[in-house]
Amino acid sequence: MQVIHSIAELRRALARQSQTVFVPTMGNLHEGHLSLVREAKRRGGPVVASVFVNRLQFLPHEDFDRYPRTLERDVELLTGVGCNFVFAPDEAELYPKPQVYKVAPPAALADILEGEFRPGFFTGVCTVVLKLFQCVQPAVAVFGQKDYQQLKVITEMARQFALPTEVVGAPTVRADDGLALSSRNGYLGESERHEAIALPQFLRDLADRARDTGTSLAALEKAALDGLRARGWSPDYLTLRRRSDLLPPTDAERQAHEPLVTLGAARIGATRLIDNIEC
Repeated sequence: MQVIHSIAELRRALARQSQTVFVPTMGNLHEGHLSLVREAKRRGGPVVASVFVNRLQFLPHEDFDRYPRTLERDVELLTGVGCNFVFAPDEAELYPKPQVYKVAPPAALADILEGEFRPGFFTGVCTVVLKLFQCVQPAVAVFGQKDYQQLKVITEMARQFALPTEVVGAPTVRADDGLALSSRNGYLGESERHEAIALPQFLRDLADRARDTGTSLAALEKAALDGLRARGWSPDYLTLRRRSDLLPPTDAERQAHEPLVTLGAARIGATRLIDNIEC
């Protein structure tokens, strides 16, 4: 496997490659990331994984400075699953000047849910992903479904810009107790880690009741939020949405079995976790 730190070197390395498959990451890798690389390997082309902690998607009060940088370990893990190239630029390489040109996704999709609680987050995500796509020029890019809204935003960005890259979603990888794997799980203390499974449990319960139109959607969501708060969490949202556009379903759509998804974001202690369950 080749580890590359500059855009010029990356382009030279990929010049004779075709049908490249790309897995963008912020490093601090876990089994969820490695499952994306395995999915990329199944696509048949050479696999490029990027490791870059993107300042543009962090708010001023968030954990950019303490986000773990574990490149040596990440390279070992990526080597073990057959990744062909690791692109690990430093900030000056990817942003040699302040990134004043940015991709602003539509508010209807990007200013709800995560975007409501993390203003500008998806502008930072879209900007870095488009720039990485320009560097790698992949035929396929693989993203995890745990970041459900992010996958939706990037898929739509690729479609609207007519990018020659197919965006593929891969299933969320979970621990044996059901907690979605996340780099931020490492911030959890022992008791917080035991409690963390409450988030997917509440989302599953909300999903199980998605078709119960005898109870209003507002009442179902309020009960979920109140239940999580009673356990000591600070939830941002627990909600039921249409998969197609992440807007709330009507009662008729709930009865007609419109494809839906429950999504949640909440803090346990100082750690913010997100998850989703399709239903």
